[in-house]
Amino acid sequence: MATLKTVNLSIYIYTGEKNNYTGTDLKYTLQKSIISYQDNIVFEIAEIVRDYIDVSFNNDYVSNTIWVTTVAGLVDDTNTVFTYGSPVTNTSLAFDGYGYYEDEINPQLTAYDLISSNTIYLPENTAGKLPVYKETTGSVVIDSVTTSITNPNTNVKIQYIDIPANTNTIAVKDSGGTTQKTITVVNQCEPKFTPYKVTFVNKYGAFQDFYFFKKTTESFNVTDEKFKRNIINTSSVIYGTNQAQQTRYNINASSTIKLNTGFIKEDMNDTVEELFLSENLWIRYNNETLPIIPTTKNLEFKTVLNNKLIDYTIDFEFAFDKINNVR
Repeated sequence: MATLKTVNLSIYIYTGEKNNYTGTDLKYTLQKSIISYQDNIVFEIAEIVRDYIDVSFNNDYVSNTIWVTTVAGLVDDTNTVFTYGSPVTNTSLAFDGYGYYEDEINPQLTAYDLISSNTIYLPENTAGKLPVYKETTGSVVIDSVTTSITNPNTNVKIQYIDIPANTNTIAVKDSGGTTQKTITVVNQCEPKFTPYKVTFVNKYGAFQDFYFFKKTTESFNVTDEKFKRNIINTSSVIYGTNQAQQTRYNINASSTIKLNTGFIKEDMNDTVEELFLSENLWIRYNNETLPIIPTTKNLEFKTVLNNKLIDYTIDFEFAFDKINNVR
């Protein structure tokens, strides 16, 4: 009896209609042989698929999801292609998200709304966004207004629901009308400080907004090099004392900003953790969307039991040099 020897795996990555791929969508062809003491062949394709998810943000909210179709050709130990059950074709929707170790291998997205907390903080009189998964969500009820969610057969599976200013409650329902999650919206009054909105890619691969309401400190760090030059005028053999003997060059600087959340619920700890783990973050700063990197590397989670009041101060670095050196 013939046994499995090799799998030839073709990976198609594309957008648009599900399973509507062509030869131009073929991105990888992989081959793997079975290990003698095993009876199956495993491919890990997440990292190479991720290369085709282009994450960019300019205060817009788009669905960064793509289709991935794998076609596996099975070859037996006589180098004959299996005619029964081969090729094996599977199609999946890919997100730029992740699971935790406790979720075990290859966790699947089953959420309705695509945020971990049950609370959203917004400045008073300010609208917001809620990402939901079209595949599972049937409708969203904001206070008493219902928004129906349609689920087209395309890769656009994340929908960003507009949260009107001064909303109180959001109910996320499945296709049968059952409420799967209730979210409380806290409309924060901040008369003294300027709230800053930080947007990051969370564990679900969705853009999520997080406001910092309290004290902000801005600074910058300068880097340079120096060399010592000869300032003697060779014809008159003198030099002017207004001439610099030591000269700076390769001058640049990086700007940093320290933000404070203000007092928040313990429920927001998961959101803060995901912000720290995100590779892509932006701040809305002077009416521009600018990339930032968290430079705070340690976080002690606060709880009501231990700390009573919960707030966090986080340092960020703007992800570009102060002097434009893009060439």
